[in-house]
Amino acid sequence: MVDFIPPDVRNRLKSLRLVTRRAVGSHGIGLHQSHSRGAGLEFAQYRAYERGDELRQIDWKLYARSDKFFVREAERESPVAVWILMDASASMTQADAARPDYSRFDAAKGLATCIADLAMRQGDRFGWMALSDQGLALLPPASDARQRDRLLLELIAVNAVGGFAAEDQLGPVWERIGARDMVILLSDCFDPGAVELAEKLAAAGRETLLIEMLTVAERDFPFDGGYRFRDPETGEELLADGPALRSEFLARFGAARDALHDRLDAVGIRYATHMLDQPIDVPLRRLFGAHEAAEYQ
Repeated sequence: MVDFIPPDVRNRLKSLRLVTRRAVGSHGIGLHQSHSRGAGLEFAQYRAYERGDELRQIDWKLYARSDKFFVREAERESPVAVWILMDASASMTQADAARPDYSRFDAAKGLATCIADLAMRQGDRFGWMALSDQGLALLPPASDARQRDRLLLELIAVNAVGGFAAEDQLGPVWERIGARDMVILLSDCFDPGAVELAEKLAAAGRETLLIEMLTVAERDFPFDGGYRFRDPETGEELLADGPALRSEFLARFGAARDALHDRLDAVGIRYATHMLDQPIDVPLRRLFGAHEAAEYQ
């Protein structure tokens, strides 16, 4: 099966932990550093029988060997989940001329896999959605290796097409994402709907993080001579001279990014930027281990 995580990145992920700003008491698992024990699905430990325990929890085979009553405890499934939301609009297919087979959507798939790997390793459930106006793809939260394999199959199959999901298509987002869940949105933020969704999630009390996916060309604008620039979502084209446009583009693009970051700061959304010439773990280090990201900046 395809592995979207390069070996060197997988090794560096071992030092990271997904950490939520919220303290959820004793009911979280994994990233919340606590476990709730009971009659769940995953076996945790044995303990001596106590008055009031249900007889069905007694391990009768162990009783036959030890002549003592022991109860099987299991870890209850946490109500908290990490949700990975991927912008699956057509602008996410943009790649750089130096690496035309690697788009920001490919990088988003790698990041989604990294986040899932971190969540699974620390015992947290993770779910996934891909959002475009052509429909939503959804993987409900779970936390085992089979969930990781299901995610990989979804990522192999999903494509970025059309525009970002319309407001009336976002019902599953509000139906599925719980009040204490963590949401990580992977988007180029070119469609206002993606930014508005992040703002609404944060305003509704969901801890929301955003990774801004950008190409090298958007950072450097390295175009020489005449070019035909085409919007992948609208099909609109612009014929222009690269060097003549460079200063204006970089100034306007920088101003637009500053405005975006101001909006995110205003509602408490943590964010990081991923450039396509960087290792895919860089934004995760900026969000969950900022002191370790300096060497990649």
